[in-house]
Amino acid sequence: MSTTSQKHRDFVGEPMGDKSVMALSGIGGILGKKLEEQGFDKAYVVLGQFLLLKKDTEMFTDWLKDVSGANSRQAGSCAQCLKEWCDAFL
Repeated sequence: MSTTSQKHRDFVGEPMGDKSVMALSGIGGILGKKLEEQGFDKAYVVLGQFLLLKKDTEMFTDWLKDVSGANSRQAGSCAQCLKEWCDAFL
């Protein structure tokens, strides 16, 4: 299994609260701005989309790539981050 970033560990390690979309692993300034323009300004809004897709990481990564222009690595990192957060908190 690949190692996770500090950003990933920080996000998965605590409740989501009102964190910015840019707190998600794989989402930086440029992708975060694109998501905000689409109405996905908070991490919990992106989580909502992940849950609507029934926590299907493949469907979620395809959606994220379509809506933000994320590459496969970025989308996969974000999906894994949300999956692990759900496993810990839901």
